[in-house]
Amino acid sequence: MSVSATDWPTSPLSAAATAFAALTCEPDPMTLDLGQLDPDAGLPTGVMTLTDLDDWLAKHRHAFAARDAVWRELVRRARLDGPEWVIAAVGMAMPALRRYAVQLAIGYRGDRDDVDAEVLTGFLAALRERVDLARPAPHAALCMAAFRAGHDHVRQSREYTPVDDVEHVTGPRTPIVPWGHPDLLVRRAVQLGLVDETDEQPYIDVRLGQKAIEPIAAGLGVTTDALRMRLGRIDTRLADALGRGLLTGAVSADAAQLLAEQAARRAALRASRAVTSAGGSATSRSHPAQQTLLPFAA
Repeated sequence: MSVSATDWPTSPLSAAATAFAALTCEPDPMTLDLGQLDPDAGLPTGVMTLTDLDDWLAKHRHAFAARDAVWRELVRRARLDGPEWVIAAVGMAMPALRRYAVQLAIGYRGDRDDVDAEVLTGFLAALRERVDLARPAPHAALCMAAFRAGHDHVRQSREYTPVDDVEHVTGPRTPIVPWGHPDLLVRRAVQLGLVDETDEQPYIDVRLGQKAIEPIAAGLGVTTDALRMRLGRIDTRLADALGRGLLTGAVSADAAQLLAEQAARRAALRASRAVTSAGGSATSRSHPAQQTLLPFAA
């Protein structure tokens, strides 16, 4: 069997299946001498073509010892005897690989050939290095590695919203899962009162966007040191909230009330500092305790 360049499938799994068909067709199909395998495995004796062996295994689904013996040999040959045995192993596993690819592609919004490629890549990685032939069920281990690779690819793809040209998309860009994206955590902190609304964008710009702090402080009308202290206090509050699960789980009514009261106190202290600053020397006449608290408030 020969395949021209124009007839070669674009799907990685289909291409592997085509290569396997070419290796196992007449007049010189690939064979395996079953007499060299475990005599207690319950396999037929003699030399058998891979397609006939595949059919035999399909008809004897509960012949686990026989399946293990065959797959140990296939893996061993794939690692030692050349690329044709890699293709042979992929071809023998093709029903399971196709089944996984079809299952994983349900609801997938990208190119389904990418799912095929990841499933195949996971299988090949396990075939070449990861499956321990001293352990039982090598075929199951290979297939599980293939499924995990495809599943990880599909899961990761759902963390992004594909668009044709992101620079020309109008309107809000609402991310999908994971909800733990840093911007979304800051937004939830604002909603809970952990971060004042006026501090949301400066915090995102400095901490997440790593922008220069000086122009941002100037735009807010505060000194750079004051903004640094303010952001440091936000860091502390966010770290505490994350540790308590406030940003990733449900918040009780009592906890929400406490956060609102703390936010109100910060707002009052910030307003008091603004009045004091506007009064010039008023700071020097304020209560000593207030002088101590104001630089660390808000």
